[in-house]
Amino acid sequence: MVRSGTPEPAGTGQSLGDLVALATKDVSQLVRYEIGLAKSELRGDIKRVALAAALGVVALFTACLLLILLCIALAYGLVALGIWTWAAFLIVAGGCLLLIAGAAGFAYLKVRKLSGLKKTRQTVTEGLGMLRRDSGKDAGKDKDEANQVEAASRDSIDGTPKRAQVSGGSADGSAAAADQRPQLADHKPG
Repeated sequence: MVRSGTPEPAGTGQSLGDLVALATKDVSQLVRYEIGLAKSELRGDIKRVALAAALGVVALFTACLLLILLCIALAYGLVALGIWTWAAFLIVAGGCLLLIAGAAGFAYLKVRKLSGLKKTRQTVTEGLGMLRRDSGKDAGKDKDEANQVEAASRDSIDGTPKRAQVSGGSADGSAAAADQRPQLADHKPG
């Protein structure tokens, strides 16, 4: 429900609880509207991507047919030059195999250079490190903590989260050392 007009001034008999409830209601309504806008934009984008993908499939199919026809034409062109028919078609097939090998090699080189989202992982671990840091007392440990959180996230790939221990603290594992451990599994935003 959208309100029209100007809001009431803060001092007109509304309690702090009423103002907080009103602000919460307005924020949740704004979030709902933003989600609705995102959904409608996403629907339009999905339709455009689906149409482009369908037209791309048609284009690829037609390109395959064209490649077959060109290969046959090349083979008969070689036959017209005096090469035996079987040899001409074998030469064209060898050229196609070279084209396939070149494309596969190029694709392999491109896939091999994938970064595995290294930058994203780094920024996420830095962000989590900032959220966990207690009002600047661990300012010197940011890099170590980010590395330990990343190591813990790699250790928990199998689905069982593990805790990364921060170096330092006492040797007997007292409460001071336990306070420095990032709580990966127990972290709840908000």
